Amino acid sequence: MSGTDDLLEIGEPIVDAIVDHPMVARLGDGTLDTAPFEYWVRQDYVYLIEYSRVFAHGAARAPDLQRMGRFAGLLDATLNTEMDLHRAYAAEFGISEAELEATEPSPTTQAYTDFLVRTAAARPFGETVAALLPCMWGFNETAERLAADGLPEDERYAEWIETYSGEEFAELTEWCLDLTDEVWAAATESERERYRDRFETSMRYEYRFWDAAWREEEWSV
Repeated sequence: MSGTDDLLEIGEPIVDAIVDHPMVARLGDGTLDTAPFEYWVRQDYVYLIEYSRVFAHGAARAPDLQRMGRFAGLLDATLNTEMDLHRAYAAEFGISEAELEATEPSPTTQAYTDFLVRTAAARPFGETVAALLPCMWGFNETAERLAADGLPEDERYAEWIETYSGEEFAELTEWCLDLTDEVWAAATESERERYRDRFETSMRYEYRFWDAAWREEEWSV
């Protein structure tokens, strides 16, 4: 069994739960109120900032120049392209750049990004790859399942589905899947067990990120 076969077997039931969550189901059929999705857009901006730090650590800890270059490229693309696109997308919901910049991380966003950055900064490179895979594969798989049922009439929700089910993001997902297989093949069984743990934890946070937006989660004190 390849690394991706092993890990995706863990991830499939969590993606099932994500697609069945009312936040995602209503995004898919276009009946989602805008308030929770606007919350998601603001929190995702905070997430992207920390996601960039993960790529920076990944580049620093990559074991060869090819992988170093790819992580450096992803850092550049996230900071200088994806975040600009995210600002433009947020503007479609009436969210200004100032509002994005002023967003405080929710408890779930804080926990998820702390987990990712800590893994990338302090753990072996393979664990970083395993922790990153859910964000790429999870989004791509979720969007493809929604797209298979047809796009919603709300163009903003349709845009989200088309972005993450589209060719460009699918290629990024395939790269991460291939990289996962590479690090898995070179790993010991004890290392693979840590990869499983990192992957499953990130997948669980992917679910909680959607659920936090649905509940418009706030700090209780």
